[in-house]
Amino acid sequence: MSKIYYSISDLARELDITTRAIRFYEEQGMLAPERRGQERIYSAKDRVALKLILRGKRIGFSLAECKELIELYDPAGGNRKQLDTFMEKIAERRAQLQQQLLDIQQMQLELDTAEERCIAALEQTQA
Repeated sequence: MSKIYYSISDLARELDITTRAIRFYEEQGMLAPERRGQERIYSAKDRVALKLILRGKRIGFSLAECKELIELYDPAGGNRKQLDTFMEKIAERRAQLQQQLLDIQQMQLELDTAEERCIAALEQTQA
């Protein structure tokens, strides 16, 4: 079976990100392309890692959390530790979002109260 490789422009085009972003993730130690002269050659594993990074960012994970999940990847070990850690991080993120939602709702109530007071004060100044 032959290995599949990607150029930086292939990955950028496929995943709709910039080559600069890919180089940044490489600098952070999250991707490890081979080098052929000046050219970066990315493996299927790099492609999967990049997809995990982008998915993690979309759901609010930090780069450090994404890196931790990528480092736990162990195809020989069945990825149990990676999946357990991912589930923990999902639960944490869900709890953070729930708290943010409660905070937003409280702020909306406070804004409603402030607005009502302003309307009442404006009505008194017009009377």
